[in-house]
Amino acid sequence: MTDILFILGAYLLGSVSSAIIVCKLMGLPDPRTQGSHNPGATNVLRIGGKKAAAITLLGDSLKGLIPVLIANLMGVEPIVLAGVAMAAFLGHLYPIFFGFKGGKGVATALGVQFGLGWQIGGTIALIWLFMAKVVNISSLSALVSMALAPLVVWYFWPAPELVGMQIILSLILFWRHRSNIRNLLTGAEGKIKDESGPEKEKAED
Repeated sequence: MTDILFILGAYLLGSVSSAIIVCKLMGLPDPRTQGSHNPGATNVLRIGGKKAAAITLLGDSLKGLIPVLIANLMGVEPIVLAGVAMAAFLGHLYPIFFGFKGGKGVATALGVQFGLGWQIGGTIALIWLFMAKVVNISSLSALVSMALAPLVVWYFWPAPELVGMQIILSLILFWRHRSNIRNLLTGAEGKIKDESGPEKEKAED
């Protein structure tokens, strides 16, 4: 019963949309009606600036970090920990409180990975930062870091349940970023430091 409550609580916490709440509290337009229409940090950056985006990013990350970290510290079995991680992630993507229409999940996924272990989250974050520095494209940086994430989890914590969870999570992230992948293939994806072009970055979390 406790395991079920862990998983349910993780989903409900994940369902709290940081982007929508931050925009409402700061008097900004609903992110679902502006920009890319995605309730994520990049879209909030576009419509509300760096402060609002930073708060959104932090909130989305904590939704993944808190439930996974608590379950981890409680010493639950890897299969339960994997369930908690996936529930928090899916809550962000399909929030029950907001019509099951959420963000793309990169920040929440990173929070999950930090909840599994600082080495896991830190390594994946460093991969993202390295790619962002090299290619200056948020979506490509996210896709590369999440493609490598199962290997990182396997290296630091080779539990089949957790590696399998990360593989599924990464595949879902690729599916959620399919429009970004199309833009990358055609050269239309925007740069992190260039929001002035007709095709703006849409790799929100």
